[in-house]
Amino acid sequence: MSTTTTQPGGGTPAGNAPASPGKTGATELVSWKAGIGLSLLAILGTMLFGFMSNSKSAGFGIAEAANEAASSVAALVTFVLALLLSVGLGYLWFVRRRSGLTSGSGTASGSGTVPGWLPPSTVAAVVVLGLAALGVARVSKITLPSAAIGWIAAVILLGLAGYTVYLTQTKRAAPRWVGGTFAAVFLIGFMVWIVAGGNGDEPSISLAGLIAGSVTLAVPLVFGSLSGVLCERVGVVNIAIEGQLLLGAFSAAVVATVTHNVYAGLVAAAVAGTLVSLVLAVVSIKYLVNQIIVGVVLNVLISGLTSFLFSTLLTADPDGLNKPGRLPPVDIPFLSDIPIIGPILFHQSLVGYLMYIAVIVVYLGLFHTKWGLRVRAVGEHPQAADTVGINVNRTRFWNVLMGGAIAGIGGSFFTLVSVDAFSKDMSGGRGYIALAALIFGRWNPIGAFLAALLFGFADNLQSVITIIGSPVPSQFMAMLPYALTVFAVAGLVGRSRPPAASGIPYVKG
Repeated sequence: MSTTTTQPGGGTPAGNAPASPGKTGATELVSWKAGIGLSLLAILGTMLFGFMSNSKSAGFGIAEAANEAASSVAALVTFVLALLLSVGLGYLWFVRRRSGLTSGSGTASGSGTVPGWLPPSTVAAVVVLGLAALGVARVSKITLPSAAIGWIAAVILLGLAGYTVYLTQTKRAAPRWVGGTFAAVFLIGFMVWIVAGGNGDEPSISLAGLIAGSVTLAVPLVFGSLSGVLCERVGVVNIAIEGQLLLGAFSAAVVATVTHNVYAGLVAAAVAGTLVSLVLAVVSIKYLVNQIIVGVVLNVLISGLTSFLFSTLLTADPDGLNKPGRLPPVDIPFLSDIPIIGPILFHQSLVGYLMYIAVIVVYLGLFHTKWGLRVRAVGEHPQAADTVGINVNRTRFWNVLMGGAIAGIGGSFFTLVSVDAFSKDMSGGRGYIALAALIFGRWNPIGAFLAALLFGFADNLQSVITIIGSPVPSQFMAMLPYALTVFAVAGLVGRSRPPAASGIPYVKG
């Protein structure tokens, strides 16, 4: 089901991209998927937030500052900087968009000549501005009436869905801000509805604690999804993320215990993940064995191997082999004092800070360096990359090894941060969740990071709603990220396409 418009140049349909104003020519499809998907979610939101709301209010507690004086200064400085950034980025966004539309290069989606980083940066600055304002005002708790917020959210959702359907009917694609606004309103309505359903006259949760727990639970998922990004961007499907996480956790525990040094355990975890990737690379790239089968076999092999070693060695001598200790949390001066944001983002262990660094480095490397251009060329069209002198299989080999090292560091989180001992299959299938985050994030490091945070948020929310006595089954929260991933793959929340050569062996001809 689609609507057709025309564009110059002749060629294949361009997905959801709208026609340039004032030009005619080739055929272009404007998909109905977004309109249908948002309409279904809007109807669901109306039923839940509106008709199924109650008369209670939902409370969201804000974390109290450890140092009031330092927190006040940090909040004020953050507020001023966020205000300047919001105004500056917003003005730049407006000027770029207007310039693009004026020159005829803009589109109905409002992208024009706007750089891809500008919209999300502006939104992030506005969010930080709002959180800093709460800190300046010393707000300790936010209380929202369930029924009123539910119906307001329902009306906005229905309006945005209707607007998307209208644009599709008139042969135009929906702007990006529609999807972002829809997601934010749906999340607010959902949170108010789910918390208001708890026990007591005014059930409440700690918002800062919920987000902080979500970030913590997302750490191994982020490392795993980044490993998948590095591998699939060169055309290798890395199903072995689960095994890399698990062997990384095992190696970190044993080496840190034997050496009495948690940092040695961290290095050992990276080496262990690299060894798993070495097997994957040799078997699938050199000997052309099906990558999916190799990954599954490695996961089963490592699960059995670590379980055997745990039962025979670690259980027999836990003090000598399975007492690694923990990486302590480290506060970054000034940043950790920022209200709400500081305790969440800047009170992390070394693994947590390595997560931030890894996301930034992988993103910049893939999209802003010559190396990244070669990597993406290998993943999209290895034959063309080979003709310009790129060694395809060597590039794939090294990327897979790097991905394994990153996943191994993620595995160390389980034994050096989360708990201080190894146990059987303690990764708990998070390697497969990381694959889902990779798909939902559209094979982009930033997208995978945000998707992993969503999975961590859903995981943490399961525990929270059980504690407050909400009638919403925790299993519903457990399945929600996977349902969103299915929507992403189906194209209901935007196009999700893997690298063209992903999973296809390359034989130099």
